[in-house]
Amino acid sequence: MKILVISDSHGQIANLKHVLAFGQKIGVKAVVHCGDWDDLPTFEAALSFGIPIYSVQGNADVNQDLENALHFECKKFDPYFLKFELDGRRIGVVHRVKKDDLFENLDIVFSGHYHSKEEKMVNFLKFVRPGALINGNNFAIYETTNNEVEFIQDV
Repeated sequence: MKILVISDSHGQIANLKHVLAFGQKIGVKAVVHCGDWDDLPTFEAALSFGIPIYSVQGNADVNQDLENALHFECKKFDPYFLKFELDGRRIGVVHRVKKDDLFENLDIVFSGHYHSKEEKMVNFLKFVRPGALINGNNFAIYETTNNEVEFIQDV
């Protein structure tokens, strides 16, 4: 299963729509957003694509209407640290990784905040930052069948 992984959209609706349209074209079955939507219209634009959204809040997501929408409209939502399973993979999502976060029983952790892309292994756990939509069309595609990530920039 292909999952579109995005972060730090910060109200960049045009970039978000472009990336989601690409995701639809390649057949993604879910969207993971690592926080910093920034505003309700950006989240509503993502919802209009009809792809299930799994999300956390970022430090820029301070609007109560946005938080309410995330809570009620996402397939799965946690303000701080989301854990869920898709296609047999145990997935964690957090906006900003902190030293005291417990990453137990997960296959992969997605995060944002730093507006950069990165993939690394720590204690046999894969950590991925997809890049930031505010910096252009920067995102990742996660393939659950092989636990692999492909970074895509400015498509």
